[in-house]
Amino acid sequence: MELCDINQIKALLDRHGFRFSKSMGQNFLVAPWVPEQIAAMAGLDENTGVLEVGPGIGCLTAQLARSAGRVVSVELDKALRPVLAETLAGLDNAEIVFGDVLKLNIPELVAEKLAGLRPVVCANLPYNITSPVISAFLEAGCFKSITVMVQREVARRICASAGSADYGAFTVYVDWFASSEILFDVSPDCFIPQPKVVSSVIKLDMRNTPPVEVCDEKLFFRVVRAAFAQRRKTLSNALSSGFPELDKQRLVGAIVSCGFDERVRGETLSTADFAALTNAVAAL
Repeated sequence: MELCDINQIKALLDRHGFRFSKSMGQNFLVAPWVPEQIAAMAGLDENTGVLEVGPGIGCLTAQLARSAGRVVSVELDKALRPVLAETLAGLDNAEIVFGDVLKLNIPELVAEKLAGLRPVVCANLPYNITSPVISAFLEAGCFKSITVMVQREVARRICASAGSADYGAFTVYVDWFASSEILFDVSPDCFIPQPKVVSSVIKLDMRNTPPVEVCDEKLFFRVVRAAFAQRRKTLSNALSSGFPELDKQRLVGAIVSCGFDERVRGETLSTADFAALTNAVAAL
């Protein structure tokens, strides 16, 4: 069966009485080149163990299983159980785990299911859980890389440069854990049903250590969140709102001590700049 053939997909879903769920953000691939490209650019081989989320009918899952040593895919919708049992029959190195990925112990799942393999993530992520799932993968600390398809606007936000309109707190957060790049775009007509937005496939290569040193990681993220909480404000005003326990003039002094203009805005600071600022704030 051709898992990316739209007519075969419709027949398959009708046969099992499946109906798409908007609340689960279900959009299934119908363009075979997309899973082929994802698998190729993720750098998979027989020593790679893949965690996938949201397999749909298994179009990407099957392609990953052809390239990797083992694939474990987490699916929330139990209505897909008979569908996936049919489409993945014969693929002994692919397993479906039914459950909510945000409620699973990801390091434990990887240790149990992908033991002895180089663990990576490859997935067409449901749009409605993109940021929390990526955060969970980053903080799990057990993957070498994360190759996922997301909305193009999210991809641009993750991979943005300091000072650009797309740059924000989530950009800095991701950069703390991984280097990022946009691999390619995917148009709406590559899915059923067609989403209203263009998608992009991004790759995050996990860092062995953070890109810069800070005295307090929790304080670093607090500084970043405060800096972007009110984008129209200057950094000094934003930090003053985010750190009400600190005197504003002392915060201005911390900003200036890093070599920044006291009227600077947070979106112009790089990850290294935020690290320097964190250390200055910690010294107050």
